[in-house]
Amino acid sequence: MTTPDHILAALLPLVDDLSRDLPEAERYRRLLEALRGLVPCDASALLRLEGQELVPLAVNGLSVDTLGRRFRVADHPRFAALLGQAGPTLFPSDSPLPDPYDGLVTAEPHLDVHDCMGCPLQVDGTPWGLVTLDALEAGRFDTNDLATLRAFASLAGATVAAGDRMRGLERDAEREHSRAEGFRLAAGQAPVRRLTGLSPAFRHLQEDIATVAHSDLTVLIRGETGTGKELVAQAIHAASTRADRPLIAVNCAALPEQLLESELFGHVRGAFSGATTDRRGKFELADHGTLFLDEVADLSLGAQAALLRVMQSGQLQRVGSDREHRVDVRTIAASNRDLADEVRAGRCRADFYHRLSVYPLVVPTLRERGNDVLLLAGGFLEENRARLGLNGIRLSSEAQARLLGWTWPGNVRELEHTVGRASLKALSRAGRGKVLVIEAGDLDIAPSETAAPAPNADAIPPRDAAGLTLRAALDLYERQRIEEALARSGGRWAAAARDLGMDRANLRRSAARLGIA
Repeated sequence: MTTPDHILAALLPLVDDLSRDLPEAERYRRLLEALRGLVPCDASALLRLEGQELVPLAVNGLSVDTLGRRFRVADHPRFAALLGQAGPTLFPSDSPLPDPYDGLVTAEPHLDVHDCMGCPLQVDGTPWGLVTLDALEAGRFDTNDLATLRAFASLAGATVAAGDRMRGLERDAEREHSRAEGFRLAAGQAPVRRLTGLSPAFRHLQEDIATVAHSDLTVLIRGETGTGKELVAQAIHAASTRADRPLIAVNCAALPEQLLESELFGHVRGAFSGATTDRRGKFELADHGTLFLDEVADLSLGAQAALLRVMQSGQLQRVGSDREHRVDVRTIAASNRDLADEVRAGRCRADFYHRLSVYPLVVPTLRERGNDVLLLAGGFLEENRARLGLNGIRLSSEAQARLLGWTWPGNVRELEHTVGRASLKALSRAGRGKVLVIEAGDLDIAPSETAAPAPNADAIPPRDAAGLTLRAALDLYERQRIEEALARSGGRWAAAARDLGMDRANLRRSAARLGIA
């Protein structure tokens, strides 16, 4: 079948992109922009299959928090149906299958999706993921659009393959993570969460992880409580050459002093009362893998000395034995305290600190991460949707503004608990509708307590919003952001849309509604 000229014209720039070293986000943004030019729709998305989950890599016309969600295929029959087909699928407008994007289309979030189609993407004959298109109007798509999507899918597969080649080692790490996830799920264990974010602070953290992961250097992770230090340790291990070996975690704060050496180095039978068998310690369990020492600042000076010897020599003795055991272990440590300050205070040995801090790494606080709050909230919303047995769940625009304005002293952990409580409150208030909407009043963050954001954080400046209703304040803030983006881009709408992380057509509609010429 001959491909129509207008499709070829739209695809040619994407062919040129295959040979260019583009950032992944920009490559995928262009892909979706070209698709929406060929098939007008209200929303589109590119999702990668990772294990049993679909992970959005790029979205167009969907709420920001969609990028933070991980869609379990078994929970979403439309996704399962798309992955089960070799080519594109157009669902009937009256399909009883719930749409994963109901309530998430930014043009009209209160409306459900009425037309949906999608196509699986393959790389080297292996399922890679999906591209999806949605419309709020029934009958928007037809068989001609299916043919267009079929022609588009082959080039989309080449585009994502090029992106994978550019990402190289990072993709290998994700395969290792998916394999490890399979083992965890088969064993009935909860899946490990992934690091999520797009902010400059988060990207800097990702660069640090990529830099140090493939070495065997000892890493010291520092960050406030709740920032996700253990997830960073897991990411370093997953991207390392030791990824197929164990990652053994030790909570140093929970280890009684009298049992610490037995836990870390093991013991032999009869070493002490209750030692009825020989037992390997955490270092031996982590042999050829990684040992993660969480809350390492809580170790006593004596414990630090014992650990230092093993870290330096790679040799240990089990409690009650004179026999030396050699281990090959990479050490990653974490603390919410500054160990340099602990050294000055006499609570940490200087040699132990320098042995740990070969590669220091700082995890940014949530208040430094801007719109990442909404991405993370999206992930927690999807978890609560599955836990509560809901068809869909979303944040109202007022609730999004409330989350963006809070300072998050408890960081990501506080956000997780806040979203969980709000989900329960919204369910109790509104009942089981098709899509549960979390309103600002469901969040246990009082408006009077919402603090002004740090510089560059995406929140409404209170001084400009004083005396306005919430809707008027949101409009004011949206207008300010759009005008600032247009000023930075020299009046170029496409560049301003990229700066704001939104679709150009949606930006035009928002500008027209706000009276921006």
